[in-house]
Parts: sequence; C-alpha cells; structure tokens
Amino acid sequence: MTINQNGLFVQSDQGRSYYFGQDLYTFKAIGEETGEAYALCEVIVAPQGGTPPHRHSRENESFYVQDGEIEFQLDDRTLMATAGTFLHSPKGQLHQFTNTTSVPAKMLVWVTPAGFEKFIAEVGKAVNGQITAAPPLNAEDLDKILTTAPKYGIEIIPPPPQQ
Repeated sequence: MTINQNGLFVQSDQGRSYYFGQDLYTFKAIGEETGEAYALCEVIVAPQGGTPPHRHSRENESFYVQDGEIEFQLDDRTLMATAGTFLHSPKGQLHQFTNTTSVPAKMLVWVTPAGFEKFIAEVGKAVNGQITAAPPLNAEDLDKILTTAPKYGIEIIPPPPQQ
C-alpha cells in the first residue's frame, strides 16, 4: 500500500498484524502511506492484557474504545473506558491501559505523527496467516522491548521492586 491521490482502502481482514505481549495490533495505516502524518491500528486487548506505564516523546496517542472495557491511567488519573469512549494522551504524558475484564476488548489507536508502528514491527511478533493465540512473552522478548523503546522515543516505566 502506498499513499496516492486516491487515498487508502483497507478492508476488515487486512493490515499488518503483530502480537505485542498478549495483544494483537493490526495496522490499518502506517507512516509510509500517510506521508508520516499518522498511523492507525486496531488493538485487540486480551483479558489482563495492556501496556506498562510509559510515555512517548515523539507521538500523541489517541484511543477509541470499540468494544469491551479498558482501564486507562493518564498521569495520576485512572479512568474506565467503555465502548464509544475517546481518550487522548499528548506526547510526554505518562499513560497505560489494561483490560481488567475476563473478555477481550477492542480499540482503535491513532498516533500522530507516525513512527510508533515501526517500534511494534521491530519488537512485536508478526502474524503471518491465520490469527491464533498469542505466543507467551518471555524474558528475551521483554529485554528486547525495554532496550528498543528508547530508539523510538518511548520511555517504559518499570514496576517498583518487590519487597
């Protein structure tokens, strides 16, 4: 897919898909197709899935919950988002999301400008063919995520040490 005067047309079963942890990210538009203006992906957030606290220094990140419930942290606020909820996290804001329910949730994630999709492509596990259960995240995967994130202007906040 390339950007052209006719725009983009991506059907429901199309896009570049990657597992990031237990969650499935399917990019419907990437920077190469939008003049680097934005990237848009559909995320299926597994039960108990989501992200650790993090911040982006390059992108604004917006979320539109399509199905289910997702708990968001924006700085020190905790918000429960249900279908139809829109949230915006400007670059530099600490945020995270978690599916605290027992069923998958689905949302659209829009990043401006584009670039985040390159991080997911580098550290995620590409889905080639039929979508099945996510492979488990191992210590090597986690290390790759933590060491690659700064290259894309992403700061991941590690959990506090356990007592």
